[in-house]
Amino acid sequence: MKLPIADGRTTWRYAVGMLRRHRGAFTVIAVLHVLAATAGLVGPWLLGRLVDDVTAGTTADHVRDLVLFAVATIVARAVLQKVAQQRSMVFGESVFAEMREEFLDTVTALPLSVVERAGTGDLVARTTNDVNKIQHTVRFGLPQLVVAVVTIVLTVAATLLLSPLVAVAMFVGLPILLVATRWYLRRAEPAYQRESAAYAVLNGTVTESVEGVRTVDALHLGARRTGRADADLAEAFAAETATLNLRSVLFPSVDLTFVLAPISVLVWGGWLAAQGSVSVGTVTAIVMYTMQLTGPVWNLIFWLDEIQVAATSLSRIIGVRLVAPDREAGDAVPASETVTARGVRYAYREGHDVLHGIDLDLRPGERLAIVGPSGAGKSTLGRMLAGIHPPTGGSVTVGGVPLVELPLEDLRRHVALVTQEHHVFVGTVADNLRLADVDAAPERLRDALAAVDALTWVDALPEGLHTEVGSGGHPLTPAQAQQLALARLVLLDPHTLVLDEATSLLDPRAARHLERSLNAVLAGRTVVAIAHRLHTAHDADRVAVVDGGRITEIGPHDELVAAGGEYARLWNSWQHQ
Repeated sequence: MKLPIADGRTTWRYAVGMLRRHRGAFTVIAVLHVLAATAGLVGPWLLGRLVDDVTAGTTADHVRDLVLFAVATIVARAVLQKVAQQRSMVFGESVFAEMREEFLDTVTALPLSVVERAGTGDLVARTTNDVNKIQHTVRFGLPQLVVAVVTIVLTVAATLLLSPLVAVAMFVGLPILLVATRWYLRRAEPAYQRESAAYAVLNGTVTESVEGVRTVDALHLGARRTGRADADLAEAFAAETATLNLRSVLFPSVDLTFVLAPISVLVWGGWLAAQGSVSVGTVTAIVMYTMQLTGPVWNLIFWLDEIQVAATSLSRIIGVRLVAPDREAGDAVPASETVTARGVRYAYREGHDVLHGIDLDLRPGERLAIVGPSGAGKSTLGRMLAGIHPPTGGSVTVGGVPLVELPLEDLRRHVALVTQEHHVFVGTVADNLRLADVDAAPERLRDALAAVDALTWVDALPEGLHTEVGSGGHPLTPAQAQQLALARLVLLDPHTLVLDEATSLLDPRAARHLERSLNAVLAGRTVVAIAHRLHTAHDADRVAVVDGGRITEIGPHDELVAAGGEYARLWNSWQHQ
């Protein structure tokens, strides 16, 4: 599954809406740049005036006055440009900050089922590469675009006011510029979409290879993963080459326009001056204006290319917002803490069920262990019971209300899931814990850490609870990261917990000790424990054996062992390891 990409109309509507929300600041910036550009037009006009006055005969005082006026306009332009650029940078930062916060809210609200089916590569590319491209354009491109457009419009207007007859020569290269730009724009969007998609695939390949390096080594898949990475690199190189070819046509065309324009004005204006139709000063001023246009037009073309890149990235980012929700919250309030599954089916791919009509009643306060062979559907059932994914058939309810109809905040107060995959966020240990309860006092944080046997090593950190961890901070072992996740669960305090091999990263002795410590904390709560270590099943009130997406046996440990069925075989096999 690929995450959606917004079409051009949707992207344009979003960009216009964003600018409309900031139209006050944008208007101020535009006015400042208009004033700065107007001040910049005075120099060529004064030079033309000076040429005509000197030709006709003038005084030193008049020349001095013109020079002083020119200096004053240069100073005024510098001040206006400084203020305008400062306002532009603040504007760019404000717009980008709003976009970034909106995107983060969207990403964190994505249905987990969609994220899992889409894979990490595409989402990582959108949150890194695409965001960086937009960041560059919003911070620098929008202000530069305003400057370029305003300067070009005012400069062309000034030349037409001076002499339309001479100014017409400025446009001799315009057909070349228009044809090249139109040719470029028709091809740019699909080319840049291909480039972004290629890097998304490459990111996914690299990320998966790094995260699964132990599996790659164990199964001798190094050559295959390297071959896949080489193929992805080749596609990324081909995509980059395609966009480079577009630029290699656009930029020389712009250069040719810049060469033709001033030469044409000079030749045509010189002939008109020789005929007495215009003054030499007028021709001089228009030649200067034509040369002065080079910078703004180059900026416009350059940012036109960059905006194509940014627009492609923006369409990918907005596309994340187009992902349909996998649930719709209702108003019903659970009447009890009883979790019930009826006829639960689930398929990661349509038509390929991994769960087949499971019925299960969780007794409030009981500890249920779910065991079975790998690939039997244990983790998928755990996700159904935690409300992570909506079942594709049947229902899972708490107190008679389907889990997927509860608002997410309410759902997590009822049922929570902890898996063997954990992430340590950048920040302090306390920050990581307060993800579960933002108002938790230090004493409560310490109690939660003590409950999961983590308080000793946290106190041994350089700054205890206030030690920076995560990327760039104090490194934590996988086992310590797992204990932080369990401490968050203690703080969250739901009445039903689903533990999907939540102690798998600890050694068996430490895991056993931790589980015994957790027993006091989990007392009175319903616990569903999915594990390969069968001592968890031995301690449970009931054991459910899942095989082939069905519950084949369920009951107390001793009864299942005495029955001599699948669980008894698993138990005997585990006992002899």
